[in-house]
Amino acid sequence: MTTPNISARRTLGACAALVVGALTLTACGGRANAKNDDKGGEGGTKTSVAKIAISAKDGSTGASINSTGVKVSDGKLTDVKMTVAGSGQVVEGSVSGDGKVWKPKEQLERGTKYQISATAKDADGRTAAANSIFTTVTTSNSFIGTYTPDNGTTVGVGMPVSFTFDKAITDRKAVQSHITVTSSSGQQVVGHWFNGQRLDFRPQEYWKAGSKVTMKIDLDGVEGANGVYGVQKKTVTFTVGRSQVSTVDVNTQTMTVVRDGKTLKTIPISAGSPEHTTYNGQMVISEKFVQTRMNSRTVGLGGEYDIPDVPHAMRLTTSGTFIHGNYWYNKGNPPFGRQGTSHGCVGLADVQGAGGSTPAKWFYDNSLIGDVVIVKNSPDKTVAPDNGLNGWNMAWSQWTADSAS
Repeated sequence: MTTPNISARRTLGACAALVVGALTLTACGGRANAKNDDKGGEGGTKTSVAKIAISAKDGSTGASINSTGVKVSDGKLTDVKMTVAGSGQVVEGSVSGDGKVWKPKEQLERGTKYQISATAKDADGRTAAANSIFTTVTTSNSFIGTYTPDNGTTVGVGMPVSFTFDKAITDRKAVQSHITVTSSSGQQVVGHWFNGQRLDFRPQEYWKAGSKVTMKIDLDGVEGANGVYGVQKKTVTFTVGRSQVSTVDVNTQTMTVVRDGKTLKTIPISAGSPEHTTYNGQMVISEKFVQTRMNSRTVGLGGEYDIPDVPHAMRLTTSGTFIHGNYWYNKGNPPFGRQGTSHGCVGLADVQGAGGSTPAKWFYDNSLIGDVVIVKNSPDKTVAPDNGLNGWNMAWSQWTADSAS
């Protein structure tokens, strides 16, 4: 086609101005009724006004594993199909009641390529379609925090909120600011970084009994380190149960169990021997096992013991301190409550098989994850705050000083 010269275009423009009244008679005249095009009126293109938006753009990488979905405006979704690209594995999902939003049923996998095909109709029944092939954020470019306690649990008054991240966090302020922990008790809750991968939250004093604690995690897309982004977005709630604090006195070899300010029971115990003393300090029960194996080699000792069925074991430190039942106690030793003979744990009288009615079983049955066990008058040092969930052994001034808030 030959392009008209400038003077010719000007001439045509002038002629058009002179015959504006007759435009509807010309071939180009249909464009004078552009409004009818949008509505699909007579002479229009009848294009659907429904607009589909897929949150993960076609060809994108680093897509969210939480917020990927489909929305439509000026219409309703009629079909959405999401599959794992290549394998064709279907990703289950559902459309909202108003037909406007589709979301996957489960969190997507990291580092995976997906395909979404969506169709919708507007009020006049005209169809629109959209497609996207994208890849979610990879494991190497993202981080996840494993946390405790779990959603819906009931815990003791000493239970902190504790995160362990799978990668070192360099922008601690960015990460901490996207995790909020609040209590129905109104207690101030502050986060403390022990290192680049561990962040704990607690109030100045133990949680108030019966309070509800809410943790909001909004880390999706937050850059925790150079080029490394968070992928978690959820709300976790847990309940603080009754207040139970048990005090082990190594001088008297007894443990006094106090619940809601009243003494329930005083139990004879056997703490660490003079060669293997028990830590002092406030320790929080972090795990419970009806029976578990204990091997001295796993805690840096020689082959001094390997017991496959230690009953009623409750962990107090990461390094291996437990309060547990003891059925192998040497009958030649003084009875429980007279002498420390353990390798640093706190032992209670028990029977093999974790059955019967014993002091160890009673304490196990009456303890929650998050209950506090305080050891005093031991010749050993105070347990390190990061050895287990034991941040209560750190002064509040230091705790808040190492916060990134």
